[in-house]
Amino acid sequence: MAGVKSLIALAFAGSMGFLFLLLSCALPQFQNNWTPMFVIFFYVLFPLPLLIARRHSEEASALKDLSFFLMTTIAISAFALPIVLARSPDLIISGGAAALVEFANLVVFATIIRFLWVDDYNRC
Repeated sequence: MAGVKSLIALAFAGSMGFLFLLLSCALPQFQNNWTPMFVIFFYVLFPLPLLIARRHSEEASALKDLSFFLMTTIAISAFALPIVLARSPDLIISGGAAALVEFANLVVFATIIRFLWVDDYNRC
């Protein structure tokens, strides 16, 4: 039963993160600009290096270290994209939209990391 509760909590947290991302795009005070949705690309790419590394080796290895490095690079890129878009000379997105995207990033990445940790715990 504890596994079901944690899965429901993860689903709720993930949906809240996507809600914040959607609000950063759809609210009229942010000019209905859908550019922040490019962050979803990073959400999809984030767990892939670790999933590939787990498939090839179970214990600590250079492959797992490389996967952590790639995951960190992807996460930093996802956090940097809204800041770059908000600070560009053309002001592609507003500061408020960038703040909502940053909060969405925080929630979604924490959800993904928590899911990977729970999945790793269940394998033991």
